[in-house]
Amino acid sequence: MAIFLTADSKVIVQGMTGSEGMKHTQRMLRSGTAIVGGVNPRKAGTEVEFEGGVTVPVFGTVAEAMEATGANVSVVFVPAAFTKAAAVEAIDAGIPLCVVITEGVAVKDTAEFYNYAKEKGTTRIVGPNCPGLISPGVSNAGIIPADISGGGRIGLVSKSGTLTYQMMYELRDFGFSSAVGIGGDPVIGTTHIDCLEAFQNDPDTDAIVMIGEIGGDAEERAAAYIKDHVTKPVVGYVAGFTAPEGKTMGHAGAIVSGSSGTAAAKQEALEAAGVKVGKTPSETADLMRHIMESLAR
Repeated sequence: MAIFLTADSKVIVQGMTGSEGMKHTQRMLRSGTAIVGGVNPRKAGTEVEFEGGVTVPVFGTVAEAMEATGANVSVVFVPAAFTKAAAVEAIDAGIPLCVVITEGVAVKDTAEFYNYAKEKGTTRIVGPNCPGLISPGVSNAGIIPADISGGGRIGLVSKSGTLTYQMMYELRDFGFSSAVGIGGDPVIGTTHIDCLEAFQNDPDTDAIVMIGEIGGDAEERAAAYIKDHVTKPVVGYVAGFTAPEGKTMGHAGAIVSGSSGTAAAKQEALEAAGVKVGKTPSETADLMRHIMESLAR
């Protein structure tokens, strides 16, 4: 079992025929993802050949692709200026999961298509500015390398793409049920809490790694949720302990104002909720390793 992305996921790629779309569609296919179509109004009716003799049809709209293929996931690789239109099109088509990889999307645009998705109530948005999500050995929607870890019983939710990859690699001996890169922009579709809830309810996830970073209060809210609703072991890491106040670090949402949003404040909130917090990604992986070893005994 996996969260959000399963063996039944049929994936279309909006922007598949662009350079990034082509490259990552090939990588997703290589990792076993069922890519059933691409979307590009200017190339509708054509087909794209990928390695291994795989041919993927291109459709003019998301709705047409869904009708023809039964697709239930879209991965968006379109330029930032057109991302809102692509997301709205996917939402209007009623696709259950829309994974927005694009970075540099205007916060106003994200807020508008996220609120539109909430209003419609049929589409889960992951991202933008994220690496997507993977259920190793099952399906991969986005840019997470598929060969750094296999399937297992750890759930991972992370704001950082790079730290997602590092954590998966460090815990590759145990493997993951699902790993979700939610993105680090000020407004994102799927939150830590959404993933924590899904992992808590997933019978094939035994423990959870949560990676946050400075800025905002998402980690503090997640800590409160863990305290009240999560019974599975959770370990955490907060990136940005050395970040100077008032500086944006990496992600647009990673900015500290006064004592608000600091790594120390987030660590304190998580530890108060019973979450073990590592000082480094490797220490965090060690904490999870001890938990998984104790669960196996």
